[in-house]
Amino acid sequence: MWDIKRHTIDQTSAVRATVRSRLTWFDLVAFALVGGMLAFVAWGMREFSAPISELKFHTITLDFANLPEYAMRTTLRMLVAVAISFLFTLCYATLAAKSRKAGQVMVPMLDIMQSIPVLGYISFTVTAFVGLFPHSMMGVELAAIFAIFTSQVWGMTFSLYQSLRTVPSEMEDAARVFGLSGWQKFWRMELPFAMPGLVWNMMVAMSGGWFFIVASEAITVGNQHITLPGIGSYIGLAIAERNIPAISAAIGAMLVVIILYDQFLFRPLVAWTNKFRPETLDNEHEPRSWLLSLFQRSRHAQRWLKPIGWFFHRVACLRVLKFNNPSLQLPQRGERLIDYIWYVLLTTVVLLAVKHIVMFLSTSIETRDIIEVAGLGMLTLLRVVVLIAVASLIWVPLGVYIGLRPRLAGWVQPVAQFLAAFPANLLFPIAVLLISHYKLSPDIWLSPLMILGTQWYILFNVIAGTTMFPGELLEVGKSFQIKRWLWWRKVALPGIFPYYITGAITASGGAWNASIVAELVTWGDERFVARGLGSYIAQMTQSGDFVRITLGVVMMALIVVLFNRFFWQPLYDMAARKLRFE
Repeated sequence: MWDIKRHTIDQTSAVRATVRSRLTWFDLVAFALVGGMLAFVAWGMREFSAPISELKFHTITLDFANLPEYAMRTTLRMLVAVAISFLFTLCYATLAAKSRKAGQVMVPMLDIMQSIPVLGYISFTVTAFVGLFPHSMMGVELAAIFAIFTSQVWGMTFSLYQSLRTVPSEMEDAARVFGLSGWQKFWRMELPFAMPGLVWNMMVAMSGGWFFIVASEAITVGNQHITLPGIGSYIGLAIAERNIPAISAAIGAMLVVIILYDQFLFRPLVAWTNKFRPETLDNEHEPRSWLLSLFQRSRHAQRWLKPIGWFFHRVACLRVLKFNNPSLQLPQRGERLIDYIWYVLLTTVVLLAVKHIVMFLSTSIETRDIIEVAGLGMLTLLRVVVLIAVASLIWVPLGVYIGLRPRLAGWVQPVAQFLAAFPANLLFPIAVLLISHYKLSPDIWLSPLMILGTQWYILFNVIAGTTMFPGELLEVGKSFQIKRWLWWRKVALPGIFPYYITGAITASGGAWNASIVAELVTWGDERFVARGLGSYIAQMTQSGDFVRITLGVVMMALIVVLFNRFFWQPLYDMAARKLRFE
């Protein structure tokens, strides 16, 4: 009798083990996707490490058959750039938010770096990267990736910095109650709180890379011309030849690529970060991803990914960087002395930097040149301020409306990504034709091209801020029947204000960056120039005048830093101090 029962139990266990080990179609699809991703990365690494001599054989043509390969190359460069941007963001934003002294230097440096145009980086980095890998494609590929990185990273960094500065006070209390170290607090509380906003900024950062892809893949610095196979160089050639069918094909290829990485990267990330919201949504309104569901249903995929999850969990639980230890705190006099020494060192470094810049510029720059460039900077500043104001009036109400409706946000997400990725270069034909036909002023009518790609930082950050609304806040508004303007003033605007400031600062910096392609427009042989700092830097870059490139970049950085310091920074501090969920 017992033998029969034991035999039956053994048979049942064997059947269950067979069922568990049997491959389902979820497993097969998951394996195919992972295998395809690994093959794509391996192909890209092989192309990146090819000899530099092969660049001569990669002549860019407008043949539609080449678009799939160009799209794959561009996509790989952008994915590498966004991965580097994420790692940079974790390090830079965290240190700036956690250390007061570091923040005093790093936040202004962030303002400076995001205001430097992509062409400003390319002018000084192409030679350096090519020198590191003189016989390999890796040098020019890294130069293009670095240029894309500089168009992606700043919004992500500002997003994480803003989130770390506005962590709810109850999370701070919980960290103290549970005795979490600084390391544990960051990985288990602060980063999860920041992830929804960071993912939305990663989306618009990816789109920002598309906006500058032409300048990143078709590089011209003085007499040095480098053209990498990709959609950006394809678009540049199509614009030069006025080939409307080729431009249409490039737009179609961009749309396909954006849909693919939305489905395979960003939609799963949005669905995954939903668990980090202050409270969960009901099942009907939760953001969903078929890819995330696929891997959750694949037993074999979960079994393979389990060691990776265990590793990251163990790393997040390490008890290191234990801050606020009373035994390690200095007396008040000691802290003042360290502050005094710090400010002296900081002032010394700034004065030395200014001295070297002045020495470099004084070789061929006169006072009238500085006055002229300062005037051009004021014209570009006026454009940026007006455009940010107009974009805010449009996208803040729409962003709140979309953010309160997760299902609508799921539909808007890929559309907004495509619009944010749309390069201004593709609107040059329309801009040139309208300005030429109606005899319009380029100083006015080229200005909207500056905000074309950067306005989406405002929309995406407002959506991210709205999705983080505590449900109790909305319920209280309904209970007290707070409606219309009063609801906006007491509920919506205070709730999204920190996120809006992040989006506005990033959009402002992006508009300055975009001025290099928006203030100087070419379509075939026709050329229109709007007077401003962006067109000045673009013209100096084309002529290879490094001294005047430096003058333009320094003036742009100075204006942006001063504007951010006396306008945006007080608003940022107010958001961190008063407008945070308690």
